Parts: sequence; C-alpha cells; structure tokens
Amino acid sequence: MIVVFGSINIDLIGHAPTLMRPGETVLGTSLEFSPGGKGGNQALAASRAGAAVKMVGCVGGDDFATRALSLLSEAEIDLSGVRRMDRHTGTALIIVDDAGENMITVLPGANSRLTAAALEQAGIDQGDYLLLQLETPMEGVLAAAALARANGAKVVLNLAPFMDFDLRLLDNVDVLVVNETELAGVLKMLDAPEFDETTSVSWLSEKFGNTVVATLGSRGAVAVAAGAVTSVPSLKIKPIDTVGAGDTFVGYLAAGLADGLALSLAMETASVAAGIACLTAGAQPSIPERSSVQDRLTAGTQ
Repeated sequence: MIVVFGSINIDLIGHAPTLMRPGETVLGTSLEFSPGGKGGNQALAASRAGAAVKMVGCVGGDDFATRALSLLSEAEIDLSGVRRMDRHTGTALIIVDDAGENMITVLPGANSRLTAAALEQAGIDQGDYLLLQLETPMEGVLAAAALARANGAKVVLNLAPFMDFDLRLLDNVDVLVVNETELAGVLKMLDAPEFDETTSVSWLSEKFGNTVVATLGSRGAVAVAAGAVTSVPSLKIKPIDTVGAGDTFVGYLAAGLADGLALSLAMETASVAAGIACLTAGAQPSIPERSSVQDRLTAGTQ
C-alpha cells in the first residue's frame, strides 16, 4: 500500500483580463473550484496508476472539505487517516489573466495541524511506501519519515515546494524526487560542487545512499540508484497546462515502485502520465487513468 502523508487543498481559480495591482479592483470573468494540494494530488495519481492508497492529512469542518476530498473519495482511496480540524480547509486563491500569468496565495489552514501522530494512528507497515512532500509542517514530515523507516516501510520524498528544510530528513529517504529548481536548491544547502545535472544527481545519491530521481521538463528525467544511471524521455506534446504534472509523475512513480517495477519502467510510465496530464487543465482533473497511460506506452512515447 502507498500511504500519502501531506496536504489537502481546495483551489479557487478566478479568471480576469488582467492581474490586479495593490489597491486595485479588477472585474473577473469566471470562478472554478478544483481539489488540490500536493498530498491529495499525488494520492490520486498513485490510485489512478492502480495502487492501493491511504491518505493521511487534515481538512476543516467547512464545506470546502467535501469538495477537496471529492475525487479522492470517488477513487475509493482510504480516507480513514484524514482528520477534521477546527481550522478552514487548506485553500489556494489563484487569479489567472488572459495572458496565462497568475497570482497565488496559499492559506494552509488545517494542513498546518498535520503531525506524525496522525500517521501513527492510521498505521504504516513493512512493505508499505510512505509518500511525503513539504506542504505540511516540517516537524511532522521529519517524524513521519522516521516512523515509516522504523516500521520497515520505504520512504519517497518529493522535495516540493522547495524551501530550506532539516537535512536529517534525507537520512530516512529511500527515493528522493526533485525537479531542476529543487535539485539546485538542495545542492546549495549541501555546499555541493558545481556539476552537470546527471553528475549532481549521482553525487546526491552517493552522499545519502538512496535513489535520486530528477525531472527535467521537456528533457525527460534522470535517476541514479547504486551508481547506475537511468534516463527516460518526456512525452512529445504541446502542453496546455502543466499544473499537476509533477505530482502526477511522483504518484505514478511511487505506484510503479510499490508494484515491483524496475526503476526504468516506473520512470517511463510516470513520464508518460505526466505528459498526458499537461493536455488537460487543472491539477487533479488532469491526472490520467492507468489505461490511458498504458495505451500511450504501447503506441510509443514520441
């Protein structure tokens, strides 16, 4: 089973001709509600990839909680580890203008109450995979990783959104997933030498003795595990919306590894899934079903 310990949000997406300036009121054109949060997104991706998934997180006692959990519930993800708190459900306020530029304010709300006690109560066992991000308090993420490792579970960390973090976290991580910005950020924190991307991934993998996977946008992804380098291409597409593509990659990658796939095949599947996600707007609604990904793999990734 994949246990996701992370954020659950509702995204409020407003559309307007232009972005407002301080003190200015702009009349918009439409408003959308969409489930989000990196934890929720990755849980749904892993589920659509075919994995059994349990979500551990926090929502509020408001109406937004039902909206935020709607697609997770439809996917029959185990939500017994989701707690209702006396804070509002995590909310992202997003304004997008006609040029596609955006302004985003994230109000963590109930996500700020997530602790490792929720994971301990929900349970994680030997053979499980724990999937982590950095959208909930660091103290809880650090303790959750240690608890999972102590119980014999594998730990997958997506170092997003990037921020300075407690480097002890990497001592309990089996698979680290980063994009280009996150890779540069963690290398800077470690005062690492300047290398090309593949060498940097190798250096990081060797330092912590784990698998490191770096997504490189249109250039695909590269990973190093026990000194062996694996590269996969990206899907050749014209993207419509890249929101949620990274979370789709992480969820599919975790599902593949949990299913016993070789790293190369798990990465290839994740890369195709992330590419397909770029063809539809929104975070969770864009995550493809496993059948669509398999069809594209059969047809070829070009």
